Amino acid sequence: MKKNSYIGISFIILLFGIWTVKELTERFKENDLEKLAKVPSFELTDQNGKKISDKTYLGKVYVVEFFFANCLTICPVMNKNLVQVQDEFYGNLDFGIASITIDPEHDTPAFLKEHAKMLGVKHPNWHFLSGNSEYIMNLANKGFYIQAGKDAKAQGGFGHSGQFALIDKEGNIRSRKDKFGNPILFYDGLEQTGIDTLKEDIKLLLKE
Repeated sequence: MKKNSYIGISFIILLFGIWTVKELTERFKENDLEKLAKVPSFELTDQNGKKISDKTYLGKVYVVEFFFANCLTICPVMNKNLVQVQDEFYGNLDFGIASITIDPEHDTPAFLKEHAKMLGVKHPNWHFLSGNSEYIMNLANKGFYIQAGKDAKAQGGFGHSGQFALIDKEGNIRSRKDKFGNPILFYDGLEQTGIDTLKEDIKLLLKE
């Protein structure tokens, strides 16, 4: 084979290698988290009496939960797990949490401030939100599609999901996919495996 042929083949291999590396680099820049929908618009009052909306969180990766302070069943577990998430990202101002009460008649901003202190809330972007009861129920069930409602048979008078929603910096609800390629939609707020998964995906979104 002539010398020029070797040079030509080597050049083609070099170009292919550069193209392959570039393609792989671009591919790994994007994570595989599904964009489910835009976060619903909301405006509520936090534990410091400040108006907080979905716009407040733009530019931040954040987690949304629906809970109530007098809950003695799943809420303490959910909030304990969110403290763990808070501690993982403490000091990162591009991260936040929105804890929305489904019992706003009891969970006033002043009460939620004491509740936050009791839980060990330190992150400045962790807002405990209260407002109109009907508004919040619509936000949960029709905005986020996370089940919440009054239930006379449930302890504390309310029934609700133990799932968390994950929102990216542009206000998109995101989730990873299961082994079959289907989005999981929400993150399990009760089991450690769900919390570990949530923390992994928060890290991915913070890099976007």
